[in-house]
Amino acid sequence: MAIIATELIRTKQDERGRRITPAAEREALVRAYRESGLTQKAFAEREGIKYPTFVSWIQASARRPTQPKVGFAELTVARAPGLLEVQLADGTVIRGGQAEDLARLLQLVRC
Repeated sequence: MAIIATELIRTKQDERGRRITPAAEREALVRAYRESGLTQKAFAEREGIKYPTFVSWIQASARRPTQPKVGFAELTVARAPGLLEVQLADGTVIRGGQAEDLARLLQLVRC
């Protein structure tokens, strides 16, 4: 006697009946493609994705930043006997006698 396993998979579709692939799944497929060593066409065929659709996912992934941009600001530190002074790029000047207090104040200013 043979056992037949079936599975019902419901996918979202647009008004034209096209399958809607969630963003997380698209990103996972693009990552899997990059690790596969296959051509874009071969990978799309293997996964049952239309080639032009898959290419658009890859292009969108390349345009999307992978990590947040890091901002830099000019910082000038002056030291006089018993006094520390920090001047930020916007002209803000912070003075203090203890480095720890100054560091804490800078953290509060940056928030």
